[in-house]
Amino acid sequence: MHCPSCGQQQASNQIKFCSRCGFPMGLTAEVLANGGFLPQLAELNKKKTHFTKKNGVIFGILWFITFTMLFTSILGIARAPDEAIGIIAVIGVFGGLMSIIGSLALLPSSKPSFFMPQQVMPPSQGAHGLHGGQQHQALPGQQSIPVSTYAAPRAGNWRDTNDLEPSSVTEGTTRLLEKEEEPR
Repeated sequence: MHCPSCGQQQASNQIKFCSRCGFPMGLTAEVLANGGFLPQLAELNKKKTHFTKKNGVIFGILWFITFTMLFTSILGIARAPDEAIGIIAVIGVFGGLMSIIGSLALLPSSKPSFFMPQQVMPPSQGAHGLHGGQQHQALPGQQSIPVSTYAAPRAGNWRDTNDLEPSSVTEGTTRLLEKEEEPR
């Protein structure tokens, strides 16, 4: 196991602190033991909410059943006016439909997300790379070398390319074959 702060290879996986920089290694050993994530963080990410897609669809179905089947039946038995029964049926159908569509479009999923946060350490400690430098979340800025640092090659290092004649691949192959045919 290597220290994530300074890169020092550790003598065993059971040590508590890095021998070079003192970085606490207990968390690193736990991350390695759990295949790259911490079970405690998965528990923190679980949000107990009742407003999910699944619950919204169930509410819409129950709304539909309650208004269209139950209330219209009760009003029909009670000999309510036909207009009231019709209004209750319309409220049941369209209210349930809007509830289902709205929950599917707007509410979060009820499936657990296996999301791993960006930083494992608290922000006050800072995130350090393998060799002690700060980790950056983006690419570094463009780096350029000024023209003045380039110098002409020393004499003798130049190769004069003017003597090279453009030739085709077949001409080179033909020359090689002719060399092989010549007696040695």
